[in-house]
Amino acid sequence: MVATVKRTVRIKTKQHIQPDVPPVEGFPVRQWSIELVLLDEENKEIPATIFEKVVYHLHPTFANPNRTVNDPPFMIQEQGWGGFPLDISVFFLEKAGERKIPHDLNFLQEEYQVDHVIQVPTNKPLLLAELEKSGSIEITADSGSTTAGTAGTKRKTSFGNGAEPKPKKAKTGTASTIKGNIDLEKLALGMTKLNEDDLVGVVQMISDNSTPEMNVTNNVEEGEFIIDLYSLPDGLLKSLWDYVKKNTE
Repeated sequence: MVATVKRTVRIKTKQHIQPDVPPVEGFPVRQWSIELVLLDEENKEIPATIFEKVVYHLHPTFANPNRTVNDPPFMIQEQGWGGFPLDISVFFLEKAGERKIPHDLNFLQEEYQVDHVIQVPTNKPLLLAELEKSGSIEITADSGSTTAGTAGTKRKTSFGNGAEPKPKKAKTGTASTIKGNIDLEKLALGMTKLNEDDLVGVVQMISDNSTPEMNVTNNVEEGEFIIDLYSLPDGLLKSLWDYVKKNTE
């Protein structure tokens, strides 16, 4: 089971018109930049040193649209005449996994910032040391973990419900653990009861329906597939619940 803590990533965007560059299709060409920082417990910006690298997935019309930046503040600078949505992949230190963060590049303001809360694993010593610079380590435990065999190897699969740690005594689902009429605690518990073949089916369902909004880490080198159930869309949660019920009854 891989425990996690929450951290807030701030994405900062700046842009301005380049007056000496001719317009394109009637639109002014703009210089723009994006960078990432973390927020500490006092909401102060600090370097995002928990990341080994950041990859910006730009619009496919850009040359080399997947841009890798290796050092804080992980800034990318480009120019163009139009905004577009993009994904930003952040990679934790010590190959502890990846998160994808959606971002909307637009030119409504010269400067704007957007905050995203992510779950950060705490099972790597260097990563944990960098996490402590941004705040206390209040661990959110995953609801359950199990192993599934794939391609002749063992894969550790953790299912978290995205909620805070709860007392060990049994309790019924509350608003914080229910999403789309699905009790996430019961779903996570049901997943731990699946056999290896059925668990591989769960991993495949999630992989086939992956979206940028989903908080899923596929750490192949460590053999970990970590899922924040609360980040999954309602339709996928319903399909997973039906699948788990069918294979555990």
